[in-house]
Parts: sequence; C-alpha cells; structure tokens
Amino acid sequence: MVDSRRYFKEGGNEMKKSVEKKLFITICLAPAMILLTLFMIYPTINVFMMSMFKWGGLSDNRTFIGLKNFQMLFKDMSFIRALQNTILIIVLVTIVTMAFAILFASILVREKIKGQNFFRIIFYIPNILSVVVISAIFSAIYDPSENGLLNSLVGLFNGSVGTTKYLGDPGLVVYALVAALIWQAIGYYMVMYMASMSTIPEHLYEAASLEGSGKVKQFFSVTIPMIWDNIRTTLTFFVISTINLSFLFVQVMTGGGPDGASETVLSYMYLQAYNRSSYGYGMAIGTVVFILSFTLSWAINRVTHRDSIEI
Repeated sequence: MVDSRRYFKEGGNEMKKSVEKKLFITICLAPAMILLTLFMIYPTINVFMMSMFKWGGLSDNRTFIGLKNFQMLFKDMSFIRALQNTILIIVLVTIVTMAFAILFASILVREKIKGQNFFRIIFYIPNILSVVVISAIFSAIYDPSENGLLNSLVGLFNGSVGTTKYLGDPGLVVYALVAALIWQAIGYYMVMYMASMSTIPEHLYEAASLEGSGKVKQFFSVTIPMIWDNIRTTLTFFVISTINLSFLFVQVMTGGGPDGASETVLSYMYLQAYNRSSYGYGMAIGTVVFILSFTLSWAINRVTHRDSIEI
C-alpha cells in the first residue's frame, strides 16, 4: 500500500514537472511566435490575398479578379526579362563570390601569410559600407567619360581612352551590377570561411601530406569536406540576400535602365506597385519572388545535403 502511494506520488511529481516545463517553454516561445505571426506569416498571407485584386494601393476601390494578375504576369515580357536578369545575377554572383571567398580564405589560413588580421579588415571593409557608397564608387569606376577608372584602364591597353557606357549598355549593365555585388560580398564570406578553416585539425593535413596529397588535393579532400556544413548554410543565406541586394543596387545605380535592361524581379515589383499604382499586380510579383526564394532554399539544401563528418 505504501509503495503504491509512493509510486503515485512520484508519478504526480513527474507529471507536474512535465507540465511546468511545457508551460515554461510556451512562455519563452510565445513572444517570438507572436512577432513571427504579426510580421512574417500574416504579411506573407496578405501579399497573396492582395495579388488577387485589381487595386491601386491608395484607394478603397478594389476589384477581385482571382488569378488574372498571375496570368498577365507570365505574358509580360518585361517581367520575364526581369526574372531572367535575377536568375543570371544569382548564378554569377553566387558562383564567383563563393569560389573566391573560399580560395582567399584557404590561402590566408593555410599559407600562414603575415598580417592576416590586416587582410581580414581590408577584405571586410566593402561589407560595412552602405549600398549607396558602393554604388557611388562603382558609378565612378564605370563613368563613360575619360575620367572613368575602367575606361582609363582599357585605354592603357589599346592606346586611347575608352568611352564605353557600362551602365548605359543593355548588354553590359547586368554584368556591371554583378561586379559590384561580388566586390561587396567576398570579404564577408571569406572571413566566415577563415573562421571555419581555423578549426580544422592540423593532423588531417599532415596525414594527407604523408599519403602524397599536394595542396590542391588537400584543399578538395580535406578543407572543403570539413567546412561543407558552413558552405551549405552560407549558400542558402547568400542566394536570398543576393535577391534583396540586387534590388538595392539597381535602384541606386541604374533605376532599372537603360530601357528596363537591368530590372530585377524586386525592382520591377516596386515599379508596378508604387510607381504605376498597380499594387495588386505588384503583389503578384511579390508572391512569385516568395515562391522563387523558398524553392531555391529547398533546392540548395536538397542538392548540397551530405552526411556530416565527425572527427
């Protein structure tokens, strides 16, 4: 009888502790969940709802049109071009930035170059500058007059000062934006990869060296596998941030010109929603951007998944 009472008493205490634990977790998570709902989930749902209306955004006159905005969207050649520009920017900026960031990080960590902290600061400086400052720097570099740095450098090789309008040429403007985005991002990710590489045990490189592996092979067989989880995480964040940053650079450097040649999906959404008073149409573009971002994040995580290496 005593044992049974003790058993129920202990069971009651454990149940009480379990309830208290769940209550504590709920209280801790509640503020974050409320903020997430108010500023993330609800606005996302609202964007999709607004995409089903023909609405200027300022008046109360809204007409429900269902999915007609989306039907118009994929017949809009300006949007198609903006989407192509966005995908091109994502691919080029991601590949070049990640490749150089990992390469520079490996050189600075593995080669034991003097003044590592100096190089970290120098490479990181572009990341702390505002988009406006970086845009001003690259606008001066791309200046089509004889004072433009890039045209002057080209003139050193062909004997005459170049007059190429890098931001005014429909065939070059996207690549000019890509260069600015790469310059802005390399240092930040290089520092992150340097931190990851610094934690790799030296004996792994020593073992690889004893087996006859050179520095290039060590890079691909030791360094890359050991920082792979970090690469996966930064890759996802980088792709999403590139979509956002490309909008800022376009707004400051080109305004979408010349003749829409540098528009991205976000800049085109802004143009439609706020400059042409087609708020519902702009929200349809916003919905496509959300789906694109989510799909890219899922695809990156799926394609780059591999078992973690434990030492």
